[in-house]
This record gives sequence, structure tokens and C-alpha cells, in this order.
Amino acid sequence: GDILDNYSRTDGVWILTRNKQFYETNNEKECAEKCEAERNFNCRAFLFTRKKLQCLTLAENAKMTVTFSSTDAVLYEKKIYLAQCRRGIGQDYRGMEAKTQKGIPCQKWAEKTPHKPNYTPEKFPNAELDENYCRNPDNDPNGPWCYTTDPATRFDYCNIPECEDQVTHTEEGPVGECMQCNGEDYRGEVSRTESGLECQRWDAQEPHMHAFTTKHFPDKDLKMNYCRNPDGELRPWCFTTSPTKRWEYCNIPSCTTTHPQISGLGSQCLSGKGEDYRGRIAITESGTACQHWNTQFPHRHGWIPNRYPCRGLEENYCRNPDGEKRPWCYTVNSKIRWEYCAIPHCDGTAQGTTGMSNTPVQVPLSEECYRGTGQSYRGTTSVTVSGKKCQAWNSMFPHRHEKTPDKFPNADLRHNYCRNPDGDSSPWCFTTDPDTTWEYCNLKRCDDQELA
Repeated sequence: GDILDNYSRTDGVWILTRNKQFYETNNEKECAEKCEAERNFNCRAFLFTRKKLQCLTLAENAKMTVTFSSTDAVLYEKKIYLAQCRRGIGQDYRGMEAKTQKGIPCQKWAEKTPHKPNYTPEKFPNAELDENYCRNPDNDPNGPWCYTTDPATRFDYCNIPECEDQVTHTEEGPVGECMQCNGEDYRGEVSRTESGLECQRWDAQEPHMHAFTTKHFPDKDLKMNYCRNPDGELRPWCFTTSPTKRWEYCNIPSCTTTHPQISGLGSQCLSGKGEDYRGRIAITESGTACQHWNTQFPHRHGWIPNRYPCRGLEENYCRNPDGEKRPWCYTVNSKIRWEYCAIPHCDGTAQGTTGMSNTPVQVPLSEECYRGTGQSYRGTTSVTVSGKKCQAWNSMFPHRHEKTPDKFPNADLRHNYCRNPDGDSSPWCFTTDPDTTWEYCNLKRCDDQELA
């Protein structure tokens, strides 16, 4: 799996920490590798700044120190240290519970009073006997425990619930529900994240402001605080009620381990945006062959078939897995990342205008250049300088962000058009490449064009 799957992500947050190391990295995955390999301290989290490409590995997470807002920062915390529940006997429990089931505070593992411990950080360095947190260094079948601060009680067990109880039960009892595909149609009542955090109501804007409301997503069943997948994520998720944890996935089991074959079940022609197109056209409208979805060459991407089993990502057929204008594909040309495909309309009309098939799809209709820093640019270019396709501003996939139309109402954040909402040096956009968060757009300054 992806190394980042072991981390919980929070956008726009910085934490104050004493123990940290600075590294230069190109992306979040490289920063995660630095955290895994950290030897100066036990790395519980890392900070990555997208525009400066700065990586900080941290000995503390948001539960242990002060947090504050930082627009460009992304905080990744190891999920294992955020868990408020245990799996099995809790041998790998790394949460911060520090009192026994009777409420007695735990003794620090490194201290020798009131009890001289047999289990110490020096003797068991891999058990992570930090502070006075409950742990299970001896694989006790009764679960995590600690030495107590009561001289009359040497040790006692801690009251840490099973993760399965927290994530698959509601107050009314077991939900007993599952999800198909990536859970886009999941309508169950699970309302806790995979680490046990309670979900924030969709109609609330505290502690996290967001644009996922019934007004903007009327058909996504955003009721109560139930886990949902309104934006095509890998699985259902929710915003959390923790101020330091913006969102997390929910642990909802798949209904089946295998998925139905979908070839031929969808449309063989273009209807609407073509999201249900399951035909076998595998060439773009400029005549370039499509790259196979299950390969990462010449273009790396996140649309991996086994992650999205119901999107029809078979062979190298044109598809529309992300709600684009119409079906598209990555190309076998290393210089052209992706292009739309020419799919015949179901009503028999031709696609596009006769004689215009060689015209680049995303040439701006009104503005081909920008003035100043481009904050007034309102053209329709949606390609970056390296040829990557822009992510829609109201989408949180593949990159979650704060630059939403609601928060920047005067920035004209429409569709996936290049814009400059934050006063950068020129128009930019988030990209649809999971490995590249953002890039400047393929635009020239108007005065540069006039001089040329």
C-alpha cells in the first residue's frame, strides 16, 4: 500500500515541537520515508510545506503540543499514535491513555517509584514505553496495562475499547452494513473514523469549515454526521470533531471481496459526461493511443484499477472516472499527459465541430495571457507548465485544500481553471497527479506576448 496510508492528514496546520529535523524533499511520500527512517527520535508526525518543499520530521503530534494555522502546511500524523482504541490484545497500541481501569494515574515507565519496574524503555526499546502511557510490552492477553502511582497497587489494566467496537457501532448498536465499490452510494450510519474520532455533522461548520453541504451536494445524502464519500475518495470519510484533525477515513467493510465485471454493462456511446461509458475506444481525439490504466509509464497517476473497482478502468479504454467534461485517458506520448477522447453521442450527433478535431481542447476562449500576477485572470486554461491536468477547485481529490469557491468568492474559482486566489506570482492550480500537489499554469504574461 501507499506509505501515506499509515498517516492522518490535516491541511493548514502547524504544530510547535522541540524535537524536529529539516529535510529537502520533493513530495509528501519522500517526507514520510524520512519519518520512517528517523533515528534522532521517535517520529510521530511530519510537516510538509507544498510551495517550499520543506520537510520536518517531528517527535510530537497534535495531541501532545500546541497547534496553530499555517496556510501552506500539511500535517501528517502516524495513525498508530492517534488511536483511542486497541486491536486484539493491544500489543501495537500507541495511544495516550495514562490511567488504569479504576482511574489511578500510571507511573512513568522510566521512573522507579513507587514501584521498581521490570519493563523499562532501556530493556524494551521497541515497546515504545513513553511517558506513563498504557502499553502491552509482555503480550498480556488482557491487554495494555501500566504500573500505578498507588503504592498499594503495583500494576493494573487500562480501559481501552476495541477498535472494532468504536468504528462499526453506533449508540443504537451494531450497524451491520457494508459498502459497494468505493462507497459512493454508502448510506449507513457509521459515524466514527478509523481511529475512533467522532464525526462532525455535515451541516455544521465547527470545528472545521467546509463546502460539503446539502446545497452543493444535494444527492450525496449528507445527513447527521454519518460517514459518506461525496467526492470520489477511496472510501467513505468525514470531518472530525477534533479541532486538530480535519478529516479521516471511516472503517467500513466491503460487501464482497470481489467486484462484478462491468464491461458491457455501461453505455457504449456518450451520454451526459460519459461517466457510464464502457466502450472500447482507446485513442484520443488527436489520434494518440491511450496508456493502460494499470501502468505508471510514461505517466504516473492515481487512477489504479484495483483501488477504483467500479470505474471501468480496464485495459487502456477511454473513461471518465473523475467527473470530467467527457471521457479521457492518459496517453502513451510522454509529452502529452492526457487528452479527451472522441466518443460518438448516443443521440447520433457528432462530437464537437466538424474540422476542429485537431484544436487543443483547453485553449482559453477569452484570455490567452495574464496581467500583473494574474489575480484578474479569468480565462479557461486548465493545464500546468509540465502538462498536468488541473484539479477542480471544489474537489478534494486527489489533494485536499482550503482554496475553495466558498472561501474565495471573488477569485472566480470555477471548474478547474487556472487562477491566483492567494496573490502568488502567477496563476496556478492543484493538479490531478497525486504526486504533484500544485503547479503554475502554462500561461504567459500579456506584456511578454506583446514584446514577442
